[in-house]
Amino acid sequence: MISYIKGKVTYIQDDSVIVDVQGVGYEILCANPFVFQSALNNETLIFTYHHVREDAQLLYGFKNQEQKSLFTKLLQVSGIGPKGALAILGSVNVNDFVAAVEREDDKFLTSFPGVGKKTARQVILDLKGKLTTMLGISDQLTDDKSEQGVHTEGMAEAKEALRSLGYSEKEIKTVIPQLQKESLSNTDEIIRKALALLMKK
Repeated sequence: MISYIKGKVTYIQDDSVIVDVQGVGYEILCANPFVFQSALNNETLIFTYHHVREDAQLLYGFKNQEQKSLFTKLLQVSGIGPKGALAILGSVNVNDFVAAVEREDDKFLTSFPGVGKKTARQVILDLKGKLTTMLGISDQLTDDKSEQGVHTEGMAEAKEALRSLGYSEKEIKTVIPQLQKESLSNTDEIIRKALALLMKK
């Protein structure tokens, strides 16, 4: 099993990065490859999950161990495969997702692509109470869980609005990391900030 890869990021593509390790280029699928923009042409460490199936061997990459751990847990839920788990990670930070599972927020969970009510309930059934311990997340996350839920729901709505304005998925992905760092309270604020960032590109 390949736990991580350390090398120079040579290319960033819509859904993956290419990392050169002593002359060998590894393609690593990522939820948002553009989080590695600052590592372009520089050496970096990417946590990886090595997924083996009959017709392919794929590497999935993550910025930190928490994202990788959540990814592996999601794969254990019936109805969620690697593609679906990656889509979830691309739309939410780990703490927000854990908080949603702990409060059994079906509405929040069904906002992710490919997650219906049945799968959302399965996520809650399989993962509630397990993620906080595994990821070492403080119980304090439940104190501000409502605010986290609103923030992430607003992010999803803002992404949809940007698509309707004609921005491509690639363009939107380039500004998501910066948006997630901001303390924005509603969809309108997120959209305004996103547009400001996109106009600088």
